[in-house]
Amino acid sequence: MNSQQWDDRYSGDELVWTSTPNQFLLAEVVGLPAGRAVDLACGEGRNSIWLSEQGWEVTGVDFSSVGLAKAKRFADLWGVEVTWVESAVENWTPPPGGFDLVAMLYLQLPQPARSEALVAAASAVAPGGTLLVVAHDVDNLARGYGGPPNPNVLYRVSDVTEAAVDAGLTVERAEQAVRVVDTDDGPRDAVDTVVRAKRPS
Repeated sequence: MNSQQWDDRYSGDELVWTSTPNQFLLAEVVGLPAGRAVDLACGEGRNSIWLSEQGWEVTGVDFSSVGLAKAKRFADLWGVEVTWVESAVENWTPPPGGFDLVAMLYLQLPQPARSEALVAAASAVAPGGTLLVVAHDVDNLARGYGGPPNPNVLYRVSDVTEAAVDAGLTVERAEQAVRVVDTDDGPRDAVDTVVRAKRPS
């Protein structure tokens, strides 16, 4: 989907996604000292807002101006401060010094843009910082629920770990993880790629 399609999707008053943060972000960030964080492909800002509530200095990056406008409204409503940047992730240039946490969750891009986005994300990690990538896994097509039906925008764990290692990061977690989705027909399992990596201090 391009930025106009996402603008259209985000155009309603209600949140497209829940206001609660992603479960993998919650699990992986607990215990990390708050510092500078960037939320890549932040959409309506739920993860950026939660990070700010935890004491992080947060930048949210997304190419949907409508999504960012909605994110800003909700951040103001909840009384948190986030720096919002309108840019495609693969075209974004990290500021000098990097971030203590780089989160890229469910960014759906075909190649080569996906590899370019992973390079941008990894390059933004400061010494001692953490990269967290969560994405719809390609195996979700065959044995999972929801997510994009297009295999060209789905991830493999190895895609992410290779990019992380190439950027000088140490992989700390790399797996297919099951995310339970509540549906009208009961809970269903979705298959995600989850990778956490750290840049040596």
